Order: sequence, then structure tokens, then C-alpha cells
Amino acid sequence: MTDSTDSDYTKRTSWRRLTVFSLIFMALTAAGLYTVYDQFAGRSLTFDPRLVAPSTLLLAGALLLVYFASDGLRLHFTLRALGHRLPFRVLLRLVFINLFFSNVTPMATGGGFAQIWYLHRHGVPMGRATAATTIRTVLAVLFIFTLTPVFLLTLQALKDHSVTGSIGVALAVFIGLYLTFFAILLFRTHWLIAPLTQLLVMLRRLHLISDARHRRWQFKARREMLRFSDSFGDYIKGRPLFVLLSVLFTALFLLSLFSFPALLMVSLGYDIDYLVSLGLLVVTTFVMYFAPTPGASGISEGVFGSFFRDILSGNHLVLVTVSWRLLTIYLGMIIGLFVLQRELMKERRYPE
Repeated sequence: MTDSTDSDYTKRTSWRRLTVFSLIFMALTAAGLYTVYDQFAGRSLTFDPRLVAPSTLLLAGALLLVYFASDGLRLHFTLRALGHRLPFRVLLRLVFINLFFSNVTPMATGGGFAQIWYLHRHGVPMGRATAATTIRTVLAVLFIFTLTPVFLLTLQALKDHSVTGSIGVALAVFIGLYLTFFAILLFRTHWLIAPLTQLLVMLRRLHLISDARHRRWQFKARREMLRFSDSFGDYIKGRPLFVLLSVLFTALFLLSLFSFPALLMVSLGYDIDYLVSLGLLVVTTFVMYFAPTPGASGISEGVFGSFFRDILSGNHLVLVTVSWRLLTIYLGMIIGLFVLQRELMKERRYPE
């Protein structure tokens, strides 16, 4: 199973496919930035040297360290609660691999597969790896989805925004459906076996999969779902300190992620309300969860620009949007690309 899993995943991560996804990401990002420039910034853009002042770079560097380290630590303590321990340097490489994959694949699905593949290569069973990455995601989702309705209802900056009107109703429905799905996934995993079985039966009847593949997929799906259910039970029953630390480092990770715009605006001389900036980023991140584009490219820039256009002047809006994405996404993606290349080279050189 280990050999076939690693081999199959390596084949799917061909450089040709990654290059195409990366080009799509860059094209959509450019389109999103142009939309901010054209629709929200009044076609105004001026570079401000205060963004590269030593004090700004020092603070941004410190916040980046917290951001990347807490991302690795939240998975580290989730794995510890499940009874697995990997060197932190291994998990830190995974942070950057995940940043790359989740931002060049639609709906961030590739990020999840990449994490499972990587953890499996380092000795974590598939069911446990799936559980660890899913639990880490669920913890972040719970924070974001709980806070989003609060900020939607209380932030004056969003009072007359379309996101609080008819779109807000759709978002409320999405919140309910998303949380319901994760609740079933975590606490009633066996409820999903029957729908999944029917889906596979339908694919076989439509001749989209063969009988042999149908039997194989059905067996593996049931086995992994039951293993995942057992793993989540083990997480809940795990050492309380590790469970608590996984939650606390998730909160720290999100707090650092949401703090970058405030840092950038303060460096440009704005007197900002940190809670307002934090709330706008929470809602922006929430919207990004449902973006069908790779890494929410294009959509994230547009949503950010529409939320912050009344706070930032036109000549700073595009500048802060680019800087925010550079620090939180682009930089990690570039590092992740080099880390991934090294891992795939090791995979080809020393196949397991």
C-alpha cells in the first residue's frame, strides 16, 4: 500500500500539471489585482518606501516566524495527540509543501492530498494521516466559521456591503452546511458510508469505473473511513495537553495570519482599529473557503480590495493587497516549490 500510494501520488504531481496550475494561479491573481486597481483603487498606485523600512521588515519577519512555526506546531500537537511524533523540521517542510499545493489546486484539495502523501512517506498510516490533516483543518474552520457571523453582524465597515445582504443569507446557509458536514464527518463517520457506497454504485452503472475498481474503491473507502473514525476518537481521548496545544496553536496561527494587514497599514501611517482589520480578514478568509479558483486567486484580492477600500487610500490599496498576499501566500509558495522539488527528487532517487 505504501509503495502504490507514493507512486500514484508522484505520478499525479507531474511538473507539467503543476506548471499549468501555477500559470492559472498567476493569471487569476493578475486579474484580481487589476480588478482592485480598476474598480476600488481609482486606477491609483504609488509605491511607498515605508513598506520596506527596516522596522517594517523586522516586524514582518517576526510575524512570519510566528505564522510558519504555529502552522507546523498545530499539526505537530495534533499528531502527538494521535500517538505519532515526527521531527519538527519534517513538519516545517510540510507547511511549505501544503502552501504550494493548496494554492495551485482548486478548492485547496491538493493541499490535503499532499499532506497525507507526505505524512505517509514519513511513517504515519494513511488513516491517521487523513485524520490529522482533517482535524487540523476542522479546528481552523471552527474558529473562522464561528467568528464570521459575529463580525458580519457587528462590523460597521460591512454594514452597507453586499456581503451582509442577500449574499449574507447564502453565506449563513454555507456555514450551516459546512459545519453540519464536519460534525457528521467527525462524530458520525459511519453515516457517510451508505451515500459513498451509492455514489460508487452509480459510477459503476454509468460505466465510469469497472467492476474491479468499484470493489477496490468501496473496500478502501470503507476501511479508511472507519480508520478515520477510530483516529478521531483517539484524538479526543489523547493526552489533554496535546489536544489543548493543538487548539491554542491553531488560534495563534490564525491570529498571526489575520494580523498582517494591520501591520502593513500601521507601517504606512494609518490609525486603524485592529479589531476591524481582524474582522475583515476573518470574513475574507471565510469567503476564500468557497472560492473555486486555485488558492482563491483573483477572488481573494477582489474581496480584500472591496472590504478595505474605505480604510485605505487608492494609491495604497493595491500596494497593501499585494504585500498581504506576498507575505501570507506567495513567499510560502515559492519556498514550497523548492521543498517539493527536493522531496520528489529524493523520491525518485530512493524509492521506498
